[in-house]
Amino acid sequence: MNADKNNLKISKSQDLKVYNIEALPEAAQALLSLIGDHKVVAFYGTMGAGKTTLIKALCAAMGIGATVNSPTFSLVNEYRRPTGEPVYHFDFYRINKIEEVYDFGYEEYFYSGHLCLIEWPELIEPLLPTGTLKLHINVNADGSRSIMPV
Repeated sequence: MNADKNNLKISKSQDLKVYNIEALPEAAQALLSLIGDHKVVAFYGTMGAGKTTLIKALCAAMGIGATVNSPTFSLVNEYRRPTGEPVYHFDFYRINKIEEVYDFGYEEYFYSGHLCLIEWPELIEPLLPTGTLKLHINVNADGSRSIMPV
């Protein structure tokens, strides 16, 4: 697959190159196809790479009408798809110790069978379930973003 409209490029290896913010809806649709049946998706990238922005676009592509914000202080936000199915959005940036994740009952979310979208997963790497889809967002010199399965 190679969709290149000066906004988005998708390689055969499912790497996406997003050239501008206008391409996010198309990128989100492509990522939903890649996510498929995965229930836990981990987004890796530096501060400002666009993890939250990408998750907002994914939620919009799923038909979630709620405001999507990074749960930096609450650790998890819950959104609802039009079907009523929950989607959980995590941000572990402010985790000081992995025990904090145990304290809020991460297992109930990660093993719920519902989609979990995780920012800063490297801070809880040992807790990620087998089969987690890991996506890395790179910021390129031209300001575009490359999103690659790891």
